[in-house]
Amino acid sequence: MAINMTLTKPTPKLSLGPVQYYWPKEMLLEFYQHIGDSAVDIIYLGEVVCSKRLDMRFNDWIELANTLRDKGKEVILSTMTLIEASSERSRMQRICEQSDFQVEANDFGAIAVLSKLGKKFITGSSINIYNNRSLKILQSHGMQRWNLSVELGKTQLETLQQNRPANVETELLVWGRLPLAYSARCFSARAHNLPKDQCQFKCLNDADGIIMKTRDRQDFLCLNGIQTQSALTCNLIDEIDSIKNLSVDVIRISPQSQHTVPVIEAFHQVISNTCTATRFQQQLADYAVTGLCNGYWFGNAGMSHNNQLGL
Repeated sequence: MAINMTLTKPTPKLSLGPVQYYWPKEMLLEFYQHIGDSAVDIIYLGEVVCSKRLDMRFNDWIELANTLRDKGKEVILSTMTLIEASSERSRMQRICEQSDFQVEANDFGAIAVLSKLGKKFITGSSINIYNNRSLKILQSHGMQRWNLSVELGKTQLETLQQNRPANVETELLVWGRLPLAYSARCFSARAHNLPKDQCQFKCLNDADGIIMKTRDRQDFLCLNGIQTQSALTCNLIDEIDSIKNLSVDVIRISPQSQHTVPVIEAFHQVISNTCTATRFQQQLADYAVTGLCNGYWFGNAGMSHNNQLGL
């Protein structure tokens, strides 16, 4: 059964993805204290990039999840994206086996565990889904919500939504740096001429990653441990009406060290038709230190920016 996209479009829920960077525990807890009072509906928690970032242990995440749930938030626990060691697999298994919170699977190992346990799950954007057959197969294994891969755009999403299986929700990143690739090597350690196993946790010094520039001094990529991100911040606030028309169920914001709460508020007001996107364009441009992009959404180069206001 496919989704009928001619029905009245409900207002999508607003989610906050997991923190991608390595923040000290005190900073992280203070951040989520503010998030708990924000307009976000769904919060994803957990370390998704590097298993050496252990300031927050499993029980710490569970305690934080309970605190946020008590504030009325839907909480999802996210698994690691690249699992390389048995210890990492054990941590992933523990997340999947707990029964208090739903899980976002960010690799197929987690999907296999959750499917075997008979649990419903969400897939992150690192699970590449490019066609409806993939959606149907993953639904048969327990997937109930999926995230569009960041390199896909409006045209591909429209095709996928037209034949999306019933009872499967769609989530879309609308704000944040784009996670582009993962490697067994740690780029943050390499930037300091350190081996990965003796990294001295240098990424603690870069709350929003390390910006790489081209030889022409143009911001190009952001290095975050084993993860490579776009240097520019994806912003789809101008496209909220199109996103609603595509029956997207959840729109996602990716955390940054500054201004996350006002970003949430801006998107909340636009999706609830309290204000137009135009009101927030300059404000959001100021929050994206290295600039904005939305090229993938329009089928263009990812780092390009289509904006009628020229911001």
